[in-house]
Amino acid sequence: MSDSRPPLIGVTTYLERSQSGVWDVPASFLPKVYLDAVTAAGGIAVLLPPQPVTAEIAGRVIDGIDGLVVAGGRDVDPARYGQERHPLTDESRPDRDAWETALFAAAIDRDVPFLGICRGLQVLNVALGGSLHQHLPEVVGSLRYSGEAGVFARNEVELGERGIVPTLLADTPVLEIKSYHHQAIDRLGDGLVVTARSDDGTVQAIEVGSVRFGVGVQWHPEQVPDDLRLFEGLVDAARKAKE
Repeated sequence: MSDSRPPLIGVTTYLERSQSGVWDVPASFLPKVYLDAVTAAGGIAVLLPPQPVTAEIAGRVIDGIDGLVVAGGRDVDPARYGQERHPLTDESRPDRDAWETALFAAAIDRDVPFLGICRGLQVLNVALGGSLHQHLPEVVGSLRYSGEAGVFARNEVELGERGIVPTLLADTPVLEIKSYHHQAIDRLGDGLVVTARSDDGTVQAIEVGSVRFGVGVQWHPEQVPDDLRLFEGLVDAARKAKE
């Protein structure tokens, strides 16, 4: 008997200092656009804040959801891929790095559909043994991806011939995206396939070939509310995984 209920989609969150009224405390939070994208695509969004994690804990979390979104945020700790910190790399968030790495491992092990966004793509790549360019402007020679003061940069992405992302976005083989990052994939992680790039070669989408829906994108699809194709693909895969 199939389960007709909307899929539960877990979305990872920030854990940062937050000020509200008289309160100034560390808090878990997430921009609402992520939640809007999940719910508009037909899922139920549940928040997954950073917390102490083991493989057992991560597995218990993944067993309780139907799909996973690993959201954007600060830079991954370069020690995780064997590099010294670049002067422009963010201060580490080891709790979030460990939490999201464990969630990805559990999702891959259980074949639970997932979508990594911006930082999420980078965490996935590092979790599978890859590395990052710590400051992309030194590689591509411009700030074209960096955004400024909360305004997303606009770029174009060329889709590959095969894969989940090219299939979902097949109507627009050259896709305009919203970018806000200064890091990107350098060495590709084990078992990953590149399915979209920019014209300068920057990796823009990766997929895990061994699972039904394992996708990471370097851009921010949640910032384009009239194009939910990636979120709809995730929710549809999560729904089918429940059958």
